[in-house]
Amino acid sequence: MEHPIFFIDAILSAMGFHDFALHYSHVTYTWLTMLIMILSALFMARKVKLVPKRGQNFFEVLIGGLEDFMVEITGPEGRFFFPFIATVFLFVLVSNMIGLMPGMFSPTANLNTTLALALSTFVYTHVIGVKFHGAKYIKHFCGPVWWLIPLMLPIELIGHLARVMSLSVRLFGNIFGKEMVLAILFGLAGLYLAPLPIMFLGILVSFIQALVFMLLSTIYFVGAMEHAH
Repeated sequence: MEHPIFFIDAILSAMGFHDFALHYSHVTYTWLTMLIMILSALFMARKVKLVPKRGQNFFEVLIGGLEDFMVEITGPEGRFFFPFIATVFLFVLVSNMIGLMPGMFSPTANLNTTLALALSTFVYTHVIGVKFHGAKYIKHFCGPVWWLIPLMLPIELIGHLARVMSLSVRLFGNIFGKEMVLAILFGLAGLYLAPLPIMFLGILVSFIQALVFMLLSTIYFVGAMEHAH
């Protein structure tokens, strides 16, 4: 399949960065996602009022709903990692959604991006475990009795490493599939009319995958917070 034309890639190629644009679209569109989130945060922070209106109302409902949803799973002690969870959710959601626009690319449709997100969650999971249990966190990997350590330790290590693959491949596979279907439809039937039902489905998939990534990350964090049995 011929490499699709993306706006940022075309601009970078015109500036003399053709090789970078060709091989690192996921990087440039990750930067675009970060820029969108940073500028949106700065804009909304300047518009914050005691009596919220429109945009502020939307974001208050969104963030408040995410926090309430997470606290129902983790309990009040899990509030300290809500900034990480909310950031991951919004980053994945925006990354998924920008690929719905012609000439744009979802960075989460590249395994490098989803792997980086999964590794961040993996590392933070164990940071939380050490924060709550200190050196005793090692008990999570050793099983209920000492003589099971040779069996349980490899199993637990493999299970934790498999989380990285599960988080990264699930998100990558779903978003890459969405990108391919839209690219084919855009090429065959024009920009908007024929692909419209798939675009609505793409919006749903984008939201669900962001929610699933957030939910699985939260569950892993809760597991690290719990006492070993």
